Amino acid sequence: MAILVALGSVVATVVGGVVALRSRDRLHLILGFSAGVLLGVIAFDLIPEVADLAKETGANMRWFMVAFAAGFLVLHVLERAVSLHHAHEQEYAGHRHDPSLGVISALALAAHSFMDGFAIGIGFQAGTMIGVLVATAVIAHDFCDGLNTVSVMRIHGAQRRPAQLMLGLDAIAPLLGAATAGFIHVPTPVLGAYLAFFAGFLLYIATGDILPEAHTLHPSRMTLGMTVLGTAAIGAVVSVMG
Repeated sequence: MAILVALGSVVATVVGGVVALRSRDRLHLILGFSAGVLLGVIAFDLIPEVADLAKETGANMRWFMVAFAAGFLVLHVLERAVSLHHAHEQEYAGHRHDPSLGVISALALAAHSFMDGFAIGIGFQAGTMIGVLVATAVIAHDFCDGLNTVSVMRIHGAQRRPAQLMLGLDAIAPLLGAATAGFIHVPTPVLGAYLAFFAGFLLYIATGDILPEAHTLHPSRMTLGMTVLGTAAIGAVVSVMG
């Protein structure tokens, strides 16, 4: 089931890459909605599930929140270290870097996508609804991953063909991650810590990556509205499924 659901992330990644190669019209609305979906999954699904697991295992919720903060900070440090965040295109006008840096950054994004797929598999270990909602969050931001993979390659001087190859690698990474999770049984306390870590990871993607890009060069009211709509949509889904 996790592998089948992870196929959706493959499609989302490829679509994001194609958009980056061809057109970015109204992309800000899609990004705004995607960020809202991520925030909704964090607030209405992952954190409540982590709290339930803490209660079930008798663990101190504070330690799970340490994992949550670590997830946010790990991705932040990684971005600063390898230029994972591609920055807004207008900041690169007339400016190009060594293509090898683009490859390194794209590989980091592929590793990130592998972790996304692994999270889908772990989510299904916690329960079907958790798995489906984690997959929804992953699919929402894998569109942005595909966009970023192509953008970071092109920004650093790569030709179209290498950018497409790295997009393909990024697209299959979630499948590999989901398949890997199928061979690993995670104890309940570790599961809670991992879900908390992944929630922090998603929070950084939503607030440190997707939203700044969504609001660049566009009036923010409609984008903000799409973010609220994405958050509300996940809240409604959780309410119905809960």
